[in-house]
Amino acid sequence: MALIILAHPNFDQSFANKTIIEELQKSNLELEIRNLYNLYPDFNIDIKAEQEALLRHQTIVFQYPFYWLNITPMLKQWFDLVFEYQFAYGSKGDKLKGKDFLPSFTVGSPEEAYRPLGKHHFRIYEFCKNMEQLAYYSQMNYIDPIYFHGTSLNVGYTVDDVRNRAKDHANRLIVKLEEVL
Repeated sequence: MALIILAHPNFDQSFANKTIIEELQKSNLELEIRNLYNLYPDFNIDIKAEQEALLRHQTIVFQYPFYWLNITPMLKQWFDLVFEYQFAYGSKGDKLKGKDFLPSFTVGSPEEAYRPLGKHHFRIYEFCKNMEQLAYYSQMNYIDPIYFHGTSLNVGYTVDDVRNRAKDHANRLIVKLEEVL
């Protein structure tokens, strides 16, 4: 069974992330999905409940939109609180050791924007170093992220384009989860 930490601030309006979650729910995988923005609209995260959820699972997927070149504010808050000293790191902080850490996200801009001469100058993988370091620091097994570009309708993509790419993303995520579960 895998844990999905869903951290989308406008999930109900999302074509991409909503489609990914719907496809995951239709799969044969046993999943626990925790929608952080629904659970904690006031950002008052129940640290113990989140830690208990982490302890129940071997594989943790972090599903979110790439948000201002980073993770969403809720996911940042969640990491700050839940991955606490002596739980995720420190001399006795080995509770997540050996668990799988899999970022899964959507990117609004086209792929060309994430090249050395592109709008954002850096490749997507370079923006993921903080997630890789979190996994390393908490002794988790970092799995290369699954993501796709082009979810913003205001840059020429249609709803059908986004949904189709989101379904492909979900299928790649399902295959990866079947490999590690």
